[in-house]
Amino acid sequence: MSRFIAQSKMQYDGLYQESIKNPEKFWSDFAEKEFIWQKKWYKALDFDLRKPSIKWFEGAKLNITENCIDRHLDTIGDQTAIIFEPNNPDEDSQHISYRDLAVNVNKTANMLKALDAKKGDRICIYMPMTPELAYTVLACARIGAIHSVVFAGFSSKSLSDRIEDAQCSILVTADGGFRGQKITPLKEIADQALKNSNCIDRVLVLKRTGTDITMQEGRDVWWHEEFEKAHDECPAEIMGAEDMLFILYTSGSTGKPKGMVHTCAGYMVYTNFSFRNVFQYQQGDVYWCTADIGWITGHSYILYGPLSAGATTLMFEGVPSYPDMGRFWNIVEKHQVNIFYTAPTAIRALASCDLSFVNSYDLSSLKTLGTVGEPINLEAWQWYDEHIGKKECPIVDTWWQTETGGIMISSIAGITEDIPTFATLPLPGIQPCLMDDLGNEISEKKSEGKLCIKFPWPSMARTIYGDHQRFKETYYNAFEGNYFTGDGAKRDENGNYRITGRVDDIVIVSGHNLGTAEIENAINEHLKVAESAVVGYLHPIKGNAIYAYVTLRGAFDVSTIPNLQKEINELVSSTIGPISKPDKIQFTNGLPKTRSGKIMRRILRKIAENELDKLGDTSTLLNPECVQEIIDGRLTD
Repeated sequence: MSRFIAQSKMQYDGLYQESIKNPEKFWSDFAEKEFIWQKKWYKALDFDLRKPSIKWFEGAKLNITENCIDRHLDTIGDQTAIIFEPNNPDEDSQHISYRDLAVNVNKTANMLKALDAKKGDRICIYMPMTPELAYTVLACARIGAIHSVVFAGFSSKSLSDRIEDAQCSILVTADGGFRGQKITPLKEIADQALKNSNCIDRVLVLKRTGTDITMQEGRDVWWHEEFEKAHDECPAEIMGAEDMLFILYTSGSTGKPKGMVHTCAGYMVYTNFSFRNVFQYQQGDVYWCTADIGWITGHSYILYGPLSAGATTLMFEGVPSYPDMGRFWNIVEKHQVNIFYTAPTAIRALASCDLSFVNSYDLSSLKTLGTVGEPINLEAWQWYDEHIGKKECPIVDTWWQTETGGIMISSIAGITEDIPTFATLPLPGIQPCLMDDLGNEISEKKSEGKLCIKFPWPSMARTIYGDHQRFKETYYNAFEGNYFTGDGAKRDENGNYRITGRVDDIVIVSGHNLGTAEIENAINEHLKVAESAVVGYLHPIKGNAIYAYVTLRGAFDVSTIPNLQKEINELVSSTIGPISKPDKIQFTNGLPKTRSGKIMRRILRKIAENELDKLGDTSTLLNPECVQEIIDGRLTD
């Protein structure tokens, strides 16, 4: 076992102190010991967070796929690298060894080269969760092309916006994608997107669903035809440490997505380090992250982190509700999953179902659970702990962002303490701090403020593609010399952090700063509540008041609403204080969510404010139909 992977709380403390005392040496020692390099760096770190300018492992030469694939071939070449579980449970799973992965990635890389892809080109990937998606991502990295994955649930406009922003020259897509009982017509959507885009020269199309599609002569080619012709050896392009690895778009508060740029060396080093530490992965474990590769979680903790660690990582094409709500647990039993990593949204949805969906399956293989995407509420944590972990599995509640590239604050499975609703402690190398409204660091241990990171870490985003000024203004102007996360947090007397939600989701009521996440946690404790979202709206006396949107478990009787409203307010009052009671509680059948499962509170805020002409594009939501329903049912004074 590497000395850099904590095996006790004492070792974690030692690693943390070492990483803070001399970060350059810490990361330099880890990088040198754990990876293969074509050329070593001459400077571990050069930075100025005021610009901001960050360079890690300056002068180093490498290719990330040599560390994710090639170096494993002599030792674990026959081990399964990727388990593919298709949408349809009657379709055979695939077990792809590291040796198979090498062949498939090389052939895919040569296909891209045959379409004139070269180092530095941007390649857009709009694909379902099939092994070919993984091959394409890694093939781009193999040849030095920059991948820009767009989640296969996004609309044609979202796709064309991202293609145009990155000026991609190749699009890799599929005829369609399976999601539960639905087929998403990916090629049709892509064709629509390309009507508004002039930069795509070639389109590579995977046949997945057998859907009838139109192929444009001279532009579109079939994956299976090109793959057949491609050679199975492809030398890895030698990359500089700070060369771009990928662009991944995240939502912007102004509506225009931000193309976050991640680079080769630092991202590789940190995703490997965080994966091995947080999940305590051991050789032979089966690890399953339920995210989609269209999101940063899939990039970091389905592909790059696990594969660089020589892990067995599971890819699931489908949804947790198909063919029924027991599908996740069926997969855990089927593949003897040891480490399971999912989102609180999924946990709450699964917790609202009959326990027979869980109890029908043997979950005894599980040894570590994880959550990602948003803070988990206490009730969901307890259900996850009791019914999935059987109170025997540590739960790592990971806080991080697209911008951070990897997990920043989290317990380390079985090593450091799990505290329900707390992300807990920063990983070695991560220096969080809390800032007050005047921009001063809060020195008291037990405190609350705006969460910043005051020293660089290897996987941090370097810029927004094509707009460094926006990058600076968004993340570095608010608190000079610090990365501002956009989140609020509380810190306890032992240095554990609890994320309270986005700062723009802080509601100031009668001069009191109230975190919406905290109010939601209290509401969600009510036995009849499945999920809630809290926003602020303008109030003539208080300045702001609280509007709660609440989804109940099962159908509800309209006549019981007044009692439920009273019970929820009493619960919030007793949990947080009377000042936190919602002024309005609207019961809904659903809440508007992004495709990654995050609740779109921005839309709910506009509805509460009655700014119905400012909702923005709702077509990319997972459930756009619920928006009109919420508008129709909104509570007016």
